[in-house]
Amino acid sequence: MKLIFATNNQHKVQEIQAAIGSQLEVISLKQAGIDIDIPEPHDSLEANASEKSRAIHQLTGLSCFSEDTGLEVEALNGEPGVKSARYAGEDKAFDRNIDKLLQKLGNEENRRARFRTVISLIWEGKEWLFEGICEGTIAHERSGTGGFGYDPVFKPAGSNRSFAEMTMAEKNEWSHRKKAADKLVLFLQKAVTNTQ
Repeated sequence: MKLIFATNNQHKVQEIQAAIGSQLEVISLKQAGIDIDIPEPHDSLEANASEKSRAIHQLTGLSCFSEDTGLEVEALNGEPGVKSARYAGEDKAFDRNIDKLLQKLGNEENRRARFRTVISLIWEGKEWLFEGICEGTIAHERSGTGGFGYDPVFKPAGSNRSFAEMTMAEKNEWSHRKKAADKLVLFLQKAVTNTQ
């Protein structure tokens, strides 16, 4: 069974596919032959995730899902939050986003932060939302070369390594996206079983 993931970010597709396992094949917009960039105009992760999944559902009529993820830093009143990908500008340059984040935090002692993912699934015409949260801290400097986005400066609570220093399997032990995906998978397993 294939499920369209309303993203063109191959890193996210790989992470979700790793979380879901082999029961379902997750395909990106590109793989589904859809070439559109869906805006994320809203000020909440939930509304942006809904916008994306609804747009693809209207276009294809197929079950699909999307996600929006934000890094919420306590000392910055929840910034960058819903603006995480475009924190330093519309071009989604993660190096500049990290530079801006570290600059704004400066020598702030409270480095507490969390990644929050919201998945919007449209299944047989109805929408369902699933949330995953990973608590952690922002390091003073980058470490590691794996992952993407803010991974080089985010250390999940209980680890002394950044996400960028972990393998995909290690990251999935903590990952916000994995937690939300697990809820999605649980729902889909029940839904698929019920339709058989």
